[in-house]
Amino acid sequence: MVIESREDIVRVFDVFRAGIDERNDRRERIIKLSREITIQSKRVIFLIHRTVTDDNQSTISPDETPYQKAAKTAHGKLLHIKKSFILPLKAELISEADYWENQRSVTPGIQEFIEAVSYYHYFETDRLITHHEMEGWLTDESGNPILPLPYSEFLLGLSDLTGELMRFAITAIARGGGRAKSESVSEFVRRCNSDFERFTPFVRDLWKKQQVTRQSVLKIEQANYTVRLRSAEFQSDPQDIDRLVQRTMLQQEPPYHRRDLDTEGDDYMNT
Repeated sequence: MVIESREDIVRVFDVFRAGIDERNDRRERIIKLSREITIQSKRVIFLIHRTVTDDNQSTISPDETPYQKAAKTAHGKLLHIKKSFILPLKAELISEADYWENQRSVTPGIQEFIEAVSYYHYFETDRLITHHEMEGWLTDESGNPILPLPYSEFLLGLSDLTGELMRFAITAIARGGGRAKSESVSEFVRRCNSDFERFTPFVRDLWKKQQVTRQSVLKIEQANYTVRLRSAEFQSDPQDIDRLVQRTMLQQEPPYHRRDLDTEGDDYMNT
């Protein structure tokens, strides 16, 4: 097409401008949705942690454990995140090409959602969630996928689970009767670390998260070693040992520091 007048040039650039504006507006909506998914997923993780470590068990029915109550409470919250924030992403990412074009904006929220779902799934089933099960959380009511779930994305989100389990394990040690659960979590995180390590050559940035996972394994093992050492030194009433362990653990760094959740996600808003 030959453009012969100034008006024709202006019209062509108006079309370009409208296309660029629409693309930037859509990207901004995607970033906001991803940020909201991140914030709400972190709140679910904190809710689970608070429920399973709550010393006041009066709100729990006799036929359920704190872990079952945490999973039941979190399930509704996760469904709300899916309905309110993940489903709207489908309207913005119409094709698979749209997803890959905006992956850097989407991935922080999806990885945090994977972490929250896997944390919930662990307390519900006492095992690691599978890729197929996670895909079920990213499908609509008709069974159609809302978003693609590459294995790399799944592994990166899943590897963050070990940090939350470390915090739970160390908190559980300081509570009466929680030492057995802490040792079970220690073995679980150790297996995760071993299994994830095999994928580090194939998944970008997984090696960075593996460094954190190894630190989590070490922290849990050190805490369990301290407990066993103190228990061997003071072979007395179990309640006395629990009080001694609690005093010992409180002298260590608090295991569960979290920033204001309303500011979470700002680190990737400018990507």
